[in-house]
Amino acid sequence: MGKQKESVTPKGVLLVVSGPSGAGKGTICQMLREKLPDLGYSISVTTRQPRNGEVDGVNYFFKTVPQVKEMIERGELLEYAEVYGNYYGTPRQYVMEQLQSGRDVLLEIDIQGALQIKKRFPEGVFVFIVPPSLDELSARIYKRGTDSEDVIQRRMASAASELTYAAEYDYIIVNDIAEKAAQKVLTIMEAERYRVARTYFIVDKICKGKADTNTKE
Repeated sequence: MGKQKESVTPKGVLLVVSGPSGAGKGTICQMLREKLPDLGYSISVTTRQPRNGEVDGVNYFFKTVPQVKEMIERGELLEYAEVYGNYYGTPRQYVMEQLQSGRDVLLEIDIQGALQIKKRFPEGVFVFIVPPSLDELSARIYKRGTDSEDVIQRRMASAASELTYAAEYDYIIVNDIAEKAAQKVLTIMEAERYRVARTYFIVDKICKGKADTNTKE
């Protein structure tokens, strides 16, 4: 008789959300965290200057370029990228510990970082947030008033090329109304939790329970 597989509780779901700057991924992720209070959220490190109201250790871990390069050399970042002259990265330890414990984790990262994650964690759930149009994207970036004119122009110039990476993701969500977009992501998460790869342990337990019953008889 073959050896039975041991029942294993599945890892948490790694939800990766990204998209062009100004698409509204930050707003959607904040809504997800409010609706899913147990959702793990990995704070990124960055070398850019804090924006008005941002707090170190809450919005980002603000580091110098030499500090981030040291973290890269020590393998402490799960992914990293240089975006508009600044480094961004995801601390490895927190994400791994949360997933192993069965907790879902949300990563709000840029496209370069998301593609790095996909190579290492193809079982992750990759969601791409897009604006209704490039005109709307431009209006949103100008409205938030956090970037200089030259940075805004660079963001708009790269937006069209960034949108071509949507094919690398599992899902595309158009953010016309943030509340509706967030609800769509929640629906995706609910469905992903029932994938066979994450829930086969249930069948394993059922089969093992029957085998135990037959043994007692």
